[in-house]
Amino acid sequence: MLIEKLTQQDNFSLAEKRIADYILAHLTTIPTIFIQELAEKTFSSHSTIIRLCKKIGCTGFREFKETIAEIVYTQRRSSEAVNVNFPFESSDTASEIAQKMADLTINTIQKASRQIDADLLDQVTDQLLQAERIFLFAQGDTQLRARSFQNKLIKINKFAILAEEYVDTQWNAVNLTDKDCALFISYGGSNPGYEKIMRYLSEKKVPLILLTGNPNSALVPLVTKTLLTIQEEYDFAKIATFSSQTAFEYILNSLFSVMYTRDYEKNIRTLRENQIAMQDGLLADEEQ
Repeated sequence: MLIEKLTQQDNFSLAEKRIADYILAHLTTIPTIFIQELAEKTFSSHSTIIRLCKKIGCTGFREFKETIAEIVYTQRRSSEAVNVNFPFESSDTASEIAQKMADLTINTIQKASRQIDADLLDQVTDQLLQAERIFLFAQGDTQLRARSFQNKLIKINKFAILAEEYVDTQWNAVNLTDKDCALFISYGGSNPGYEKIMRYLSEKKVPLILLTGNPNSALVPLVTKTLLTIQEEYDFAKIATFSSQTAFEYILNSLFSVMYTRDYEKNIRTLRENQIAMQDGLLADEEQ
């Protein structure tokens, strides 16, 4: 998607980054702006703007503006109008807040869905299923998503370890082997502690997976696979981590579901057997 390309700025020059940043900050005015005006406001040249347009998949400035116009029109008619950092105001009623949160959730999942790389999801699935042990590195709100993922994995007889649950991060790190797998979850991807651990685990040939919202994170080059879900959430100013955590939950749920289908019939059969054991067998509640 064009907005993602402008946000990620892969292989952009400094001038192209400056233009991209201006466009993202003034998205609604771009459909009516002239190339000369954009060049003046971004201290760039016509040729640099054209080069940027082609770099993100447009034939020229005209097609670029038409594409932006469609995006702006869609945003005005969809839940993207909800600010993910401040999705409600003090004057909103309970009903309005509930609708805005629904719009935010729907939009976040739709955006995360468009960014999913199915082949990569399959590769990460293979890595997790092949691992003898799965170590989950996550902090704060993100650790709640990791715990939810850990709970689901039990259903397919995979037992993950929350590496930071009891502040045993380094002890867990030194005990990983190349037969294990480590999944790091960090939206901002700016964690010096993780960088240190990743370098150590890389030397031990431990497969590393990163789930993040920052494609430019210093952690990305250190891992085996990176799952990206880029939202519009700020690191520094927001009411809560609504968008990033919704996206993480969606990605992890999708990942678990793909893992489940790899041996679907066996997992369904085990589910039924376990339910019988818990409801009617020795594990059944005596009061029933």
